[in-house]
Amino acid sequence: MSSSDRIELLVDPGTWDPMDEDMVSLDPIEFHSEEEPYKDRIDSYQRKTGLTEAVQTGIGQINGIPVAIGVMDFQFMRGNMGSVVGEKITRLIEERI
Repeated sequence: MSSSDRIELLVDPGTWDPMDEDMVSLDPIEFHSEEEPYKDRIDSYQRKTGLTEAVQTGIGQINGIPVAIGVMDFQFMRGNMGSVVGEKITRLIEERI
């Protein structure tokens, strides 16, 4: 199940407000694997999934109760947790504290 499908099932209709959708991974250390450059892999998964990263974060409601939700997406690099995923989760928590 994709993260978008899970959000649609969990969150009350019309209440989902995504956060940090424009945040994308950079490659400051120019990481290269034997397969292909990291940046090319990120670009490929972004095209395949329509996501910018392996997690979607946002605010919504479940049964009328306000909630902060972070949903990992295995379809994006097998849910790989890079710097952007960590930052998005941190910002989500900070938003609700």
